[in-house]
This record gives sequence, structure tokens and C-alpha cells, in this order.
Amino acid sequence: MHRPHRALLAVLLLAALILAGCAGSSGGGDTPIASAGVLRVGTEGVYAPFSYHDAATGELVGYDVDVARAVGEKLGVRVEFVETPWDSMFAALEADRFDVVANEVTINPERQAKYDLSQPYSVGEGVIVTRADDTSITSTADLKGKVAAENATSNWSEVARKAGARVESVEGFTQAITLLSQGRVDVVINDSIAVYAYLAETKDASVKIAGTVGEKSEQGFAARKDSGLLPELNTALDQLRADGTLAQISQKYLNANASGAPAAAGQGADTAPQTRSAWQLVRENLWPLARAALTMTIPLTVISFALGLVIALAVALARLSSNVVASNVARFYISVIRGTPLLVQLFIVFFALPQFGVKIDPFPAAVIAFSLNVGGYAAEIIRSAIQSIPKGQWEAAQTIGLDYTGTLRRIILPQATRVAVPPLSNTLISLVKDTSLASTILVTELLRQAQIIAAPTFEFFALYGTAAVYYWVICLVLSFGQARIEHRLERYVAR
Repeated sequence: MHRPHRALLAVLLLAALILAGCAGSSGGGDTPIASAGVLRVGTEGVYAPFSYHDAATGELVGYDVDVARAVGEKLGVRVEFVETPWDSMFAALEADRFDVVANEVTINPERQAKYDLSQPYSVGEGVIVTRADDTSITSTADLKGKVAAENATSNWSEVARKAGARVESVEGFTQAITLLSQGRVDVVINDSIAVYAYLAETKDASVKIAGTVGEKSEQGFAARKDSGLLPELNTALDQLRADGTLAQISQKYLNANASGAPAAAGQGADTAPQTRSAWQLVRENLWPLARAALTMTIPLTVISFALGLVIALAVALARLSSNVVASNVARFYISVIRGTPLLVQLFIVFFALPQFGVKIDPFPAAVIAFSLNVGGYAAEIIRSAIQSIPKGQWEAAQTIGLDYTGTLRRIILPQATRVAVPPLSNTLISLVKDTSLASTILVTELLRQAQIIAAPTFEFFALYGTAAVYYWVICLVLSFGQARIEHRLERYVAR
């Protein structure tokens, strides 16, 4: 009686395990992107025609942007774009700020060893661009001793170096081609796709394609190594290539089929964008630039400076303390802050800390880095201001029964403030300008907004000049405020 029951029970258990295994296999087969319901895409936003903001609508558009959106549609997920400077792109990818990079990432063995790279969605070749009147360069053999403008982390900079050129680092192709047009460099090596798109959009007759470098370039999505995203990405790209979507997007932005697939009949370029004068461009973007200053640059400055002063006061008092440990810790903090670049401090807070499980959003990360930086510099200003007050006033305060805290609050700090205001004001004004570095960690402040507007139009002088005027006005207001504060504090000066 018991054996049949046991046999039946064993059969039922085996069947349950098989069914559970099948269910688990089915659930575990959910692909990462589809399971997440969103594809986070890192892109520059200032790299026309691949990733830039439409001048009329302000919307993020471009060849790579549209390809990423099309992939999202094929996968049935929402696409979120995270605009990031190219030099910070892979650091942000490693810090899990987004899932993939869509920014004309060239597929090469070095990147394939470190990242997951999809199959290509654009195909071109390396070309040599020179000024139209320059006949001295026709191949890589002529590059020795020449000066090339290249993005420091691009594969084209390595091509230029191997050919013997001296490479001047720039942020992207638009800056490189501007330097070439201005005669500041001799050559630019880049992908033919970018060059053809630039020439088609700008009709720039001051530069020409002088030759090729003999290297085919294929661009695809980049993800973290072993991310598991490639099957979904490649399947979507196969479908987009087969149904002609990639070719259509390519024709729309590049006036050519750079997708690596035959173009469908009847496909052609859209109407060329309407050109606008520099003054019209500036006039149309006065408010977007002002909004960036009001919502990002100024709040970032005010919050960081206020927190930095609190840190500085605490560090200055610790520096003056008779406690050896507190004094040495304060010295070490000041030494580290003053001995390292602000840009490195920003990168540590935003890109390095996530590797230790501490992930901070862009604006708070910028506030933390700027506050710590201000604290290091302002601490020495406050310390020297406190030490400038005669010791007799400390002694006089003690004779009337004031303790250490009361002496500081009522006697010393009011007078020290008057001494510290001018150098602290200089620190504040420097901070206003330093906020432009926040663009490297995804904060769209004033300078970043100017870059976004200038990228598709190549009107760098007009937009950067306008941004400079905004910075100047902010600093003028702060200087006026400094003078008023100094006047009000005159009554605290001992006579």
C-alpha cells in the first residue's frame, strides 16, 4: 500500500519540479530592457547632426537620437536621454547613469574588449579635412609635423598621432572644424558621415575633404560589459535595417544612406533647414540662456557658497583650535581641496562615488563638490580674518564675562567679517564662473545651454559671447552687493 503511494508522490513531485523549472525558465528569459520598461541612453546633445537640439523647438533630435527612439519603439519601451559631454560619456556609463551610449561610438577592438558593442547602425570611413587652399595634405603620409584638432578620446586622435601629427584636444567635431576654419590647426580627421553632414548643412567652402585614412568606421551602441542588452539591441537594429527605417533616418539627417543597408526607392533628404543670422539666433535665445542662468547657475552658486561658508567657518575654527587632532584634520582638508583641481573633485563626487554604492544626482553632486571647494579656500580667508583681530579684544571680552562662543559672536566675527568680505566676494565671483564646469556632470547650466544652441548652427562666437555677457552681469551685481555690504560693516571696525 505504501509503495504505490510513494511512487505516485514521487511522480507528482517530479512533475511539479519540471513545471516550476519551465515557469522559472520562462520568467528568467525576460530580456533586461523589456523587463526594465525603459532604455536610458547617454548622448551629447551638442553633436550635430547626430545628437543636438532643434533650433525651433528645442527638442533633442539627430540621427543617433532617432535611431535610439526607433529601437525603443521596436522593443516596446520608453527611451530616456541623458545628455553628457563626450569626454565624460564612458565614465557616466560605468557609473550606471544610463544603459547605453548612442553617440556615434566607433566599434574597435579596444572598446570591444571593455564594453558591449552592438552591430553597427551607421557606416562610414575616415577622411582628412583641410582648408580649401591647403594642397600640402592629401594622405596620412603628409600629417607628420602637422597640428590636428581631435576629441581626446576618439579613435581619430590616435590615427592622427600614429601619422606623426600633434593633436590639440577639443570637445567635439564642431569645435575642431571651427579651429580648422580659423587657421588654428592644419587638419581634422573624422568620420565621413559627420563631414558630409556638416558640408551639406553649412555649405562651408573654406574647408575640403583632402583624402582618406584608409579605415572604415562602424558605429553602434555601447553598453557595460556583460550587460545582457546586445541581443535585444541587435534584434531591433536588424528589424530597423530590414524595413528601411535606418536608411530613412540617415537620409533625413545626413543627405545620404549611411546605415549600411540599401536605401528604399523614393527616399530623399528633407528640406534644408532655414538659415538664420547670428543676431536673430541670439535674440531668439536670450530667454533660454537667461532661464538657464536663473534656474541653474545662480541657484548652484548661492547654495554652494552658503554651504561652503558654513564648512569654511567650522574648518577655520578647527584650524585655530588648540586640539591637535582637529587642527591637523582641518589642515589636511584644506591641503586636499587646494591641491586638487575642481574638475577632478566634481568627477570624484559624480563618477567615482557610484562605484562605492553612492549615487548622487547631477545638481546635488555639483553642490557638494562646489561647497567642499569653497570651504577649503574660504577657511583660510576666515582664519586669517579672525587672526587679524587684536588679541586684546579677546582678553577684554573675557574680563566682561563673555565665554568663547559669545566672544566670537559678539566681538570677533563682526569685525572679522569686514576684513573677510573682499576676498570672500572674489571667491563668490570665481564660483559663478566655475559653475560652468558643472556641464561635465550633466548639469544644464548657462554655458551648457549656449553649447546646445550653438552646436547645430556653428554660431559659437555669438552664443558664447552672449553667455559671457550674462556671466558678466551676474558678477557686476555681486560686486555692487559687495560694496554695499562693506559699507554696512564699517561700523564694526575698531577705531
